[in-house]
Amino acid sequence: MKESDLARIRELGLFSGMDANRFSDLTSGAFMQKFPANTTLLYEGDTVDFLYILLEGAVEVQGAWHDKETTLAVVRPLSVFILSSVVLDAPALMSARTIDRSEILMLSAEALRRAMRDDSHFALSIAEEMAGWNRALVRQLKNMKLRSAAERLANYLLTLQVQQGGGTTLHLPHEKRILASLLGMTPENLSRSFAGLADYGVEIHGNEINLTMMTALKRMAKPSALIDNHMPPLDHLSGNAERELWPPNSRSGKIIYE
Repeated sequence: MKESDLARIRELGLFSGMDANRFSDLTSGAFMQKFPANTTLLYEGDTVDFLYILLEGAVEVQGAWHDKETTLAVVRPLSVFILSSVVLDAPALMSARTIDRSEILMLSAEALRRAMRDDSHFALSIAEEMAGWNRALVRQLKNMKLRSAAERLANYLLTLQVQQGGGTTLHLPHEKRILASLLGMTPENLSRSFAGLADYGVEIHGNEINLTMMTALKRMAKPSALIDNHMPPLDHLSGNAERELWPPNSRSGKIIYE
């Protein structure tokens, strides 16, 4: 492990409050690995021996049943994943594969559980990060059950617009097959949804999207702070807990997206 890599991890809220010696113990058996795109990191049902921390690239987490597969989330840096299985020492409920060339730090699951038992502050940080994942999944569940396919796509584009700096030209971050699965659609339904959003100023050219009628699109999408998370890019590292507590006054539950 390079000191520069450890310093990056140290900045993540999950580890920022740890005692230096305990952080050293936790990371003493860690190792960094670079994976090419389309590498399967683990299969659902596998024993989870490591906590994965994505430093660069992108990872798709999936679920399967018989001959069906679905995308549950696309993980972007800097994020931990498979955390609940590590904490519970239970088999993975999701498969994980790299979408792009990815750099991943792997921490011993046993060392992490030992650190949780010995350090109550670290255990609280783990609980907060898991709560962030849980809230993100609740948002996704509400999005799937309460909105039509076109509404899901419209709100995805509005979220992407914020994440990519607020401009009106967007770039889809992954292939449309993954986007369709992430939004609970078939590729054919995704194409029809894009066609339906043309009346609201959505123009698609390959992986480039132009939003020409923002007011009309927002009126159709009706974004909600209790479903959508419109956190802009930050100038520092953030985990799921911080993403769920954005903006700072979000605890009041009175945030309204116009």
